[in-house]
Amino acid sequence: MAEDKAEQVISEETGHLEGENDGLREEPTGSRLWLLSLAALGVVYGDIGTSPLYAFRFAFGEKLVQPSPENILGVLSLIFWSLMIVISVKYLLYVMQADNDGEGGILALMALLVPSGKPRKERWILMTLGVFGAALLYGDGMITPAISVLSAVEGLEIATDVLHPYIVPITAVILVFLFVFQKRGTVIVGAVFGPIMLIWFVTLAVLGVVNIFKEPGVISALNPLHGFSFFMRTGWVGFLVLGAVFLVVTGGEALYADMGHFGKRPIRLAWFSVVLPGLLLNYFGQGAELLENPNSVVQPFYLLAPKWALYPLIVLATAATIIASQAVISGAFSLTRQAALLGQFPRLSIVQTSAKKIGQIYIPSVNWVLMLATIGLVVSFRKSENLASAYGVAVTTTMVITTLLAFVLTRERWNWSTPLAFAVTTGFLVVDLSFFGANMIKVEDGGWFPLLVGGLVFTLMSTWRTGRAILGEKLQGDVDALNGFLRGISEDPPIRVPGTAVFMTGRREGTPPMLQHHLEHNKVLHERVILLTVVIEDVPHIWSSKRLEIDELDRGFYRIKVHFGFMQDPNVPEALRLSKRFDLDLDPYSVTYYVGRRTLIPTDERPGMALWREKLFAFMSRNAASTTTFYELPTERVIELGIRVEI
Repeated sequence: MAEDKAEQVISEETGHLEGENDGLREEPTGSRLWLLSLAALGVVYGDIGTSPLYAFRFAFGEKLVQPSPENILGVLSLIFWSLMIVISVKYLLYVMQADNDGEGGILALMALLVPSGKPRKERWILMTLGVFGAALLYGDGMITPAISVLSAVEGLEIATDVLHPYIVPITAVILVFLFVFQKRGTVIVGAVFGPIMLIWFVTLAVLGVVNIFKEPGVISALNPLHGFSFFMRTGWVGFLVLGAVFLVVTGGEALYADMGHFGKRPIRLAWFSVVLPGLLLNYFGQGAELLENPNSVVQPFYLLAPKWALYPLIVLATAATIIASQAVISGAFSLTRQAALLGQFPRLSIVQTSAKKIGQIYIPSVNWVLMLATIGLVVSFRKSENLASAYGVAVTTTMVITTLLAFVLTRERWNWSTPLAFAVTTGFLVVDLSFFGANMIKVEDGGWFPLLVGGLVFTLMSTWRTGRAILGEKLQGDVDALNGFLRGISEDPPIRVPGTAVFMTGRREGTPPMLQHHLEHNKVLHERVILLTVVIEDVPHIWSSKRLEIDELDRGFYRIKVHFGFMQDPNVPEALRLSKRFDLDLDPYSVTYYVGRRTLIPTDERPGMALWREKLFAFMSRNAASTTTFYELPTERVIELGIRVEI
């Protein structure tokens, strides 16, 4: 019965049933395909789907170019081809092929290129690029809720000037409610996210079509020559406008990262059948509105609607931006858990908000940091067009890194020829680097913020990874070989008491320091001793059939390795229920768990990191979630042993 329960829990984690083919995911069809596509609208496309609120307006908002018919058609042409090249071709058809057992995102891509079984020193450049790209996404997670919600609320200024002083306070209140709500999870609200976004995209399309009929000549912007002539005519100023045009594709990285939740087919179907038509029709509708009335540049999106529909549109836009923000915040939670399980970040307290959906998590510390930073951005910048200067720098950098990592993948895993891989990568890099250059010019005006956040997070992640490596080498030198330890027990047997002791150790070989300390101080051992190591693999999911690896040693000792994927909840007691398969009668809730609590002593007398980084590593280690909490051990069955280690 216990075994059946464990298999059920693990099957719910992975989304697979025991007995299916390992590593294979059945592509959805029929009604299930459409339902998943509908759900993808609310999670995957929230960010890119709310760009019409501000992207087209910002292209002319800085008064770099005038809203003349030639410039309007030129900007529209750039928007159209950006969506087609960056989203439709690069991400939907190219990058999404680079999946790690169905999962996407820059860390999943990095794990494909830097597997744990290969020497990582030879791949330090790839690791650095991947970690830095992931770190930059935290800056995006702060800016997206701020600029999206603020842009939606600014629609009130069209209705009445009376509410102008209250735009920022209203935005801040909405954001507070959004972040406070996170601890309740998104299971209930998630059911309505898709339908709301479907209404949103249909509304975008309808508003666009109505205005296109007024100025059908706007369709000529499909011709790429309008984009080329725009650059030829405006020169350097036109290049700067690319920074605003880029806002229409900012959801590309989020799209790739969310691939594991829905699969490629539903995401592609949602894009080509709903999202892309809705976006294009609305952008062209805004262009038609400007062709008819250039003064509409102040709020071209809201001026698409008749006056009677303005307030309902503001409410719908606010709901859409909240959904977009929700997706970005949840993405930050998932990214943090991935980083922690891959050893790139300290363990944090993670709350599972759904008993059935492993992706529904809540990380309090990340949530409150994001909330304070987001509200701080709204209060500091006050207008969405000011925030546009801070937006895009982080995402363009991550996009460039993704293209470079994908190039390595095409050569090493897809076996593309060098000319083909180079040609495809060069084509994407021309577009990526153009957007990158246009956004980097904004660094002084606000683009420094996401770079600062990314730099801080990268420093934390790199310090944690390096510190763990140094600590591992230190402990490696202090621990005897296990064979010698067992031989000593055989020659001088200690007192053995009934029961089972599980010693949690990060080392796959040798004798855990805790075991040595326990024996030296207590002079006693349990009849059965298990040396347990949790192994987080570089794949998203490990099947229950491959969860445990058990080696029976001498003198009642066992070595157990528990394998999890980096997208799974590392619940050790539930995993140990599967030990009956190996004829090991073990009740994980009746054993005694021994875990170590290391006190790190930074010192400049030993080789390693700079002293300030050692102090930072020690601080992160003290504040990391305990082994007991992270691996969900029963607290009443845990004994902690303290060890002091100089680093």
